Amino acid sequence: MTNNNISNSNTVNSSIILQDDIKNKMKWNPNAIKSGTNVVFNIIFILVAFLCIFPFIFVFMLSISSEQSIREFGYRVIPQEFSTSAYKFLWGERDTIFNSFLVSVFVTAVGTALGVVLTTTMGYVLSRPHFKTKTFYTWLVFIPMIFNGGMVASYIINVNVLQLKDNIWVLILPLLVSSFNIIIAKTFFQTTIPESVIESARIDGASQFRTYLSIVVPISKPVFATIALFLTFGYWNDWFLSSLYITKRNLVSLQALLNNMMGAIEYIANNPTAGLSLTEYKMQMPSETVRMAIAVVIVIPIACAYPFFQKYFITGLTIGAVKG
Repeated sequence: MTNNNISNSNTVNSSIILQDDIKNKMKWNPNAIKSGTNVVFNIIFILVAFLCIFPFIFVFMLSISSEQSIREFGYRVIPQEFSTSAYKFLWGERDTIFNSFLVSVFVTAVGTALGVVLTTTMGYVLSRPHFKTKTFYTWLVFIPMIFNGGMVASYIINVNVLQLKDNIWVLILPLLVSSFNIIIAKTFFQTTIPESVIESARIDGASQFRTYLSIVVPISKPVFATIALFLTFGYWNDWFLSSLYITKRNLVSLQALLNNMMGAIEYIANNPTAGLSLTEYKMQMPSETVRMAIAVVIVIPIACAYPFFQKYFITGLTIGAVKG
């Protein structure tokens, strides 16, 4: 009877101590954010988000303004007079724009797919501690991040050596592999893929390709998505390569075409679809609003693609972060 009383007493005392500890922790938590501070942080984040999205809203509102209202009142968030003349003008050039759009889609899709494969395989090889020439290839990848051969050397190689002038592959190959992306992939594989897992697969008789495809790839979605997003942005926004190497109209990328439209009205005026003279064509073209509409056309496709990568992209960017 005495033992039972002692046991019950100990249980009650332990319960009281546990409750006191919980209350103390609830009263004082140095990592807890006060409600006032949380409100301030939320306001700051809302303001930052607004600052990020406001430029696009502003450009879109300008694109649906009338040319006359911009001349008289300047740039306004809420136009004095609405007009869809800029988008009607772009729709009039839909054949040329759509062809360039298909070129950009092809270049972005093929370049991203090949770039992800080459970048991640190279990063995986460099991440393995038993790779004999690891140091040599690491330096081979690292040096181009600091020193560049220059545009003249690149032009000579692409045009005279590789014969890529007016070839669709000249829009893909120069951006295919980046030293920065390889370093990201290498760091991810070093910090995420334990060597013991690779060693176990090797003991079970799996080849290097089988190990990579069956074990490494399924658990490496964040780095694949991160590299894919970087490559997608790079290919979709690139206009310089097309302007430098492409002279055939059917191979001009969307960004290069729209850049030429923004920079020189003559690019379209030389090929009017309605049989108008150059002067008449210029008078009918809403130049200022068209520039804004072009920016909207370029941004929307890539903005729609970003949410699909966001989850893995954030994980990929935090590779190697120190946990508190």
